[in-house]
This record gives sequence, C-alpha cells and structure tokens, in this order.
Amino acid sequence: MATKTLDDLFHETLKDIYYAERKISKTLPKMARGAQNEQLKQAFLDHKEETDGQIERLQQVFELIGKRARGKTCDAIEGIISEGEEILEEFKGTPALDAGLLAAAQAVEHYEIARYGTLCAWAKQLGLDEAAQLLSETLKEESATDEKLSKLAQTTLNSAAKKAA
Repeated sequence: MATKTLDDLFHETLKDIYYAERKISKTLPKMARGAQNEQLKQAFLDHKEETDGQIERLQQVFELIGKRARGKTCDAIEGIISEGEEILEEFKGTPALDAGLLAAAQAVEHYEIARYGTLCAWAKQLGLDEAAQLLSETLKEESATDEKLSKLAQTTLNSAAKKAA
C-alpha cells in the first residue's frame, strides 16, 4: 500500500467540501421557501449566491493542484442537511421553525468553517499560496455568514420561537 501524504489528505478533503458546497447550494432554496421570517429567507437566498461563488473558487483550487473538480459523498453534510429537513417537517407552521432552521444553517456553517480552516492551513504547509488565498476568502465569508445568523437569532428568531402559535 502506498504511503498517503498531506497532498493526498488535502485532495480528499477538497473533494469532501466540494460535494458539501454543491449539496448546500441545492438545499438553500428549499430552506428559504420553508422559512417564515423574511430576513431569514433573504439570508438563505444570499448565501445560495455566495455558495455558488465558493464552488467556483473550489474549482480554481482543483485546477491549481492539477486535479479534476469532483466531489466525494460527505456523510457529515448529508446528516446535517437531513436534520434541517426534519426541522422543516416537524416544526412547519410553528413559531420555533425559523429558530430551528437557523440552528441547522449554523451547523452547516460551523462544519464549513472547520473544513476551510483546515484546508487553509494545509495549503500553506504545502506551499499552495494561491489555493490558500482562495480558501481563506471562503473561510472569511463563512465566518461572516455565521455572525449574521447569530445576530438574527439573538435579535429576532429565538425570542419569536418562545411565543405560542
């Protein structure tokens, strides 16, 4: 068996997040349709647009390392998205729906932040400075989205979720 290197690990993790981003891009419109709060709907739609740009950046990283852009099934994102879909079904029409959808979205963001942070560090270690810059740009966007979602939760959605239907 051939020895696996950081290059191999970087490539495998890149395939993982590529799959995840494409899955997220397909899921965000469904989340927006399910959201009751207009600010949350708009946040999902804005993040869909941002995610599509992140996918393009990932494609650039694949090009930089001389690999074809392709994903591999990411069980983590499948599970997180499945939880979000359960919230959509179980809390539909209730005051808690939006708080639940936002929490599911933040789980996605936290996963992405962890992945991009790791990929940035590995890209730097591997001397892939241009890839590190592209990945860092996405990491900043993911962190900003997480902050926006936290603010929306704290200022509006969590208190609205306490109210009786």
